[in-house]
Amino acid sequence: MKRIILSLCFACFLASLVKGQDFSMYEPVSSFRADLGTLQRKYTLRETPEYFERMRKLYNDWLSYLDGVNYNALGNDAKVDYILFVNHLEKQLFFLDNSEQEYTSVAFVTDFAGDLYQFIRDRRRGMYIDGAKKAALFHDMTVKFTEAADNIDNVSEFDTWLIADRAASVVNDLRSNLNEAYRFYYGYHPEFTWWAAEPFEELISEIERYQDLLSEHFRDPGSRDDGSGIIGRPEGARAISKRLEYEFIPYTAEELIEIGWQQFNWCREEMKEASREMGFGDDWREALEYVKDQYVEPGRQPEVINRLAEEAIAFIDDNDMLTVPELAKETWRMEMMSPEMQLVNPFFLGGEAIRISYPTHTMPHDAKMMSLRGNNPHFCMATVHHELIAGHHLQGFMNQRNKPYRRAFSTPFWGEGWALYWEFLLYEKGLPPTPEDRMGFLFWRKHRAARIVFSLSFHLEQMTPQECIDFLVDEVGHERANAEAEVRRSFMGRYDPLYQLAYMIGGIQFQALREELVEEGNMTLKEFNDAVLEQNSIPVEILRAVLKNESLPADYSTRWRFADDYLGN
Repeated sequence: MKRIILSLCFACFLASLVKGQDFSMYEPVSSFRADLGTLQRKYTLRETPEYFERMRKLYNDWLSYLDGVNYNALGNDAKVDYILFVNHLEKQLFFLDNSEQEYTSVAFVTDFAGDLYQFIRDRRRGMYIDGAKKAALFHDMTVKFTEAADNIDNVSEFDTWLIADRAASVVNDLRSNLNEAYRFYYGYHPEFTWWAAEPFEELISEIERYQDLLSEHFRDPGSRDDGSGIIGRPEGARAISKRLEYEFIPYTAEELIEIGWQQFNWCREEMKEASREMGFGDDWREALEYVKDQYVEPGRQPEVINRLAEEAIAFIDDNDMLTVPELAKETWRMEMMSPEMQLVNPFFLGGEAIRISYPTHTMPHDAKMMSLRGNNPHFCMATVHHELIAGHHLQGFMNQRNKPYRRAFSTPFWGEGWALYWEFLLYEKGLPPTPEDRMGFLFWRKHRAARIVFSLSFHLEQMTPQECIDFLVDEVGHERANAEAEVRRSFMGRYDPLYQLAYMIGGIQFQALREELVEEGNMTLKEFNDAVLEQNSIPVEILRAVLKNESLPADYSTRWRFADDYLGN
């Protein structure tokens, strides 16, 4: 009989299934999230066999639980949660295994530091320690780290900087946890404090030196930085393919790049049409430069944002496109983004508060001008509603109130895809009234198409960061500093490798689903849009099954070819 590590609520849940009752998967999903959080807070040494073993046990125990659930007794809603839960656990196991393989290949770099790892584990329960003995340990370990650093040339160089970086991260994981354990005792344990302060300081210094040397111990010194200063970690074809599978995207990376180019070329033709209306002929670049120069003076940007937000909400209401709760309209607010943050995100960030990028007095002149031009009102018209209503602010508002446990399965294909779908929809319905406004919408749509091309090409090791920057400047029309910030954000931020392509691909998914359900007469546009926001953030293919009231098999895998028209299939 399979071992079941469940709370009493799980036992009740299973009993209800035996009786044939249809209950939500809320309790098991919520309990899993609680289990995950408490284990991650406990096992802070992430680069150790202990961590990999414990997390693998967590995921496998929950898969064992789900294996014991009578799937056929579930209602359609609970079946969706079951499929998403299994998919999430299998995804976590796959990337945990990947991470462990990478760790195992470099674990030898701290083989001699076992007593330091034990000190960290003893600290978890606040075990009493002998200050003099710990000072001696720190001294002995300092000698060993010094020897390891001094003799690093006797160790074969790592094949790539990525392996060297992983080796350094093993040391960094030890160092950061060691610092935390030391701070736990220092000052509170008089004997430890008296003995350990100086030897610990020397130890940390040698660990840092060893870590730095490891990070540079690889064969090809030109492979890490192509001159852009942007250092990302290419994911590789195999991992990208698995990520797409777990996101229920039934296309290869190469097919997605083709879709990106198709959208890119469509935008360019639309931009030429807007350019002709503006009097620039087919010279869309010149027209775009004119639009950029329509920025407002510093100090006036917040009122522009407020006006654009209210216009978008009124347009949605007047055209009866979506139910927007009055409290959602009332509670969005603004913040200004710091100059430091603008180096990573030169445009907007959104949610309950829209964070506005605009130059400050501390910026160099060139940076001020790029920020002004890149945030002109015509560009902003296409992004304010993306960040607020009907985009991220409304999404967050509704997700807190509808099946909130499903946030465990959140996906950028829903989160960013929905917000971009509204850019598609409002453009189609005529929100941008002038060719200059249409140019702003098209700039961003082209940018999202470009994200598919450059992000996947980078992760498949077909483009370097500098080539990505040049592509955004030359082919999309970005200011160079803004292009650099975009690429830096994409590859040096904490983003899933699929995040940047999820905007356009998710938007196409919602567009295809709307055509299937609304244009074929099964729902009104408002009914469709309202129904999406009632299901929380789940893969759009699974959302499709929910809205069509389909009962999926327990082993369901991705099969909805939503973008074949773009591929000529």
